[in-house]
Amino acid sequence: MSLSNEQIIDAIAEKSLVEVMELVKAMEEKFGVSAAAPVAVAAGPAAGGAAAAAEEQTEFDVVLAAAGSNKVSTIKAVRAITGLGLKEAKDMVEGAPQTLKEGVSKDEAEKFKKDLEEAGAKVELK
Repeated sequence: MSLSNEQIIDAIAEKSLVEVMELVKAMEEKFGVSAAAPVAVAAGPAAGGAAAAAEEQTEFDVVLAAAGSNKVSTIKAVRAITGLGLKEAKDMVEGAPQTLKEGVSKDEAEKFKKDLEEAGAKVELK
Protein backbone atom coordinates (compact mmCIF):
# COMPACT_ATOMS: atom_id res chain seq x y z
CA MET A 1 0.00 0.00 0.00
CA SER A 2 1.40 3.38 -1.00
CA LEU A 3 0.78 6.49 1.12
CA SER A 4 -0.14 9.78 -0.50
CA ASN A 5 2.06 12.83 0.11
CA GLU A 6 -0.72 14.32 2.21
CA GLN A 7 -0.88 11.22 4.42
CA ILE A 8 2.89 11.33 4.92
CA ILE A 9 2.79 15.04 5.80
CA ASP A 10 -0.08 14.46 8.25
CA ALA A 11 1.88 11.66 9.91
CA ILE A 12 4.98 13.87 10.22
CA ALA A 13 2.91 16.75 11.62
CA GLU A 14 1.83 14.52 14.51
CA LYS A 15 5.45 13.86 15.53
CA SER A 16 7.40 15.89 18.07
CA LEU A 17 10.23 18.14 16.90
CA VAL A 18 12.80 15.63 18.19
CA GLU A 19 11.11 12.78 16.29
CA VAL A 20 11.11 14.85 13.08
CA MET A 21 14.81 15.62 13.52
CA GLU A 22 15.51 11.88 13.96
CA LEU A 23 13.45 11.17 10.82
CA VAL A 24 15.48 13.71 8.82
CA LYS A 25 18.72 12.13 10.03
CA ALA A 26 17.50 8.65 9.07
CA MET A 27 16.48 9.92 5.60
CA GLU A 28 19.89 11.58 5.14
CA GLU A 29 21.62 8.29 5.96
CA LYS A 30 19.32 6.13 3.79
CA PHE A 31 19.50 8.36 0.71
CA GLY A 32 23.04 9.69 1.17
CA VAL A 33 21.96 13.34 1.21
CA SER A 34 22.29 16.21 3.65
CA ALA A 35 19.61 18.69 4.69
CA ALA A 36 22.19 20.72 6.64
CA ALA A 37 23.61 22.67 3.67
CA PRO A 38 20.65 25.09 3.27
CA VAL A 39 20.58 25.69 7.02
CA ALA A 40 24.28 26.58 7.08
CA VAL A 41 23.79 29.01 4.20
CA ALA A 42 20.87 30.67 6.00
CA ALA A 43 22.86 30.97 9.24
CA GLY A 44 25.81 32.64 7.51
CA PRO A 45 24.30 36.10 6.95
CA ALA A 46 22.82 36.14 10.46
CA ALA A 47 26.26 35.72 12.03
CA GLY A 48 27.71 38.52 9.91
CA GLY A 49 24.89 40.88 10.84
CA ALA A 50 25.50 40.48 14.58
CA ALA A 51 28.54 42.78 14.47
CA ALA A 52 26.54 45.53 12.75
CA ALA A 53 23.79 45.24 15.39
CA ALA A 54 25.98 47.13 17.87
CA GLU A 55 25.81 50.26 15.69
CA GLU A 56 22.22 50.05 14.48
CA GLN A 57 19.84 47.22 15.22
CA THR A 58 19.20 45.35 11.99
CA GLU A 59 18.09 42.06 13.47
CA PHE A 60 15.14 41.50 15.75
CA ASP A 61 13.72 38.70 17.87
CA VAL A 62 9.97 38.20 17.64
CA VAL A 63 8.62 37.31 21.10
CA LEU A 64 5.08 36.09 21.72
CA ALA A 65 4.26 37.87 25.00
CA ALA A 66 0.71 36.51 25.39
CA ALA A 67 -1.65 34.37 23.33
CA GLY A 68 -4.58 36.76 23.65
CA SER A 69 -8.24 35.85 23.67
CA ASN A 70 -8.31 33.97 20.34
CA LYS A 71 -5.78 31.20 20.97
CA VAL A 72 -6.74 29.21 17.85
CA SER A 73 -5.92 32.14 15.54
CA THR A 74 -2.68 32.73 17.41
CA ILE A 75 -1.69 29.06 16.99
CA LYS A 76 -2.41 29.31 13.24
CA ALA A 77 -0.25 32.46 12.98
CA VAL A 78 2.58 30.81 14.95
CA ARG A 79 2.46 27.77 12.66
CA ALA A 80 2.63 30.01 9.58
CA ILE A 81 5.62 31.91 10.96
CA THR A 82 7.62 29.04 12.43
CA GLY A 83 6.63 26.09 10.26
CA LEU A 84 5.99 24.03 13.40
CA GLY A 85 3.42 21.29 13.65
CA LEU A 86 0.12 21.82 15.44
CA LYS A 87 1.24 20.34 18.77
CA GLU A 88 4.52 22.28 18.89
CA ALA A 89 2.80 25.55 17.94
CA LYS A 90 0.09 24.95 20.56
CA ASP A 91 2.73 24.25 23.23
CA MET A 92 4.59 27.40 22.24
CA VAL A 93 1.44 29.56 22.44
CA GLU A 94 0.42 28.06 25.78
CA GLY A 95 3.95 28.59 27.12
CA ALA A 96 4.03 32.32 26.30
CA PRO A 97 6.19 34.34 26.60
CA GLN A 98 8.19 32.51 23.91
CA THR A 99 10.69 33.66 21.29
CA LEU A 100 9.26 32.68 17.88
CA LYS A 101 11.98 33.94 15.57
CA GLU A 102 15.49 35.24 16.20
CA GLY A 103 17.68 37.45 14.06
CA VAL A 104 15.06 38.47 11.48
CA SER A 105 15.08 41.72 9.53
CA LYS A 106 13.03 44.69 10.65
CA ASP A 107 10.55 44.21 7.77
CA GLU A 108 10.05 40.52 8.59
CA ALA A 109 9.71 41.24 12.30
CA GLU A 110 7.09 43.94 11.64
CA LYS A 111 5.15 41.58 9.34
CA PHE A 112 5.20 38.77 11.92
CA LYS A 113 4.13 41.22 14.64
CA LYS A 114 1.25 42.48 12.49
CA ASP A 115 0.08 38.91 11.68
CA LEU A 116 0.18 37.87 15.33
CA GLU A 117 -1.56 41.02 16.57
CA GLU A 118 -4.32 40.54 13.98
CA ALA A 119 -4.78 37.05 15.52
CA GLY A 120 -5.19 38.70 18.93
CA ALA A 121 -1.77 38.00 20.41
CA LYS A 122 0.52 40.39 22.24
CA VAL A 123 3.97 40.62 20.61
CA GLU A 124 7.29 42.24 21.47
CA LEU A 125 10.22 42.93 19.17
CA LYS A 126 13.62 42.85 20.82
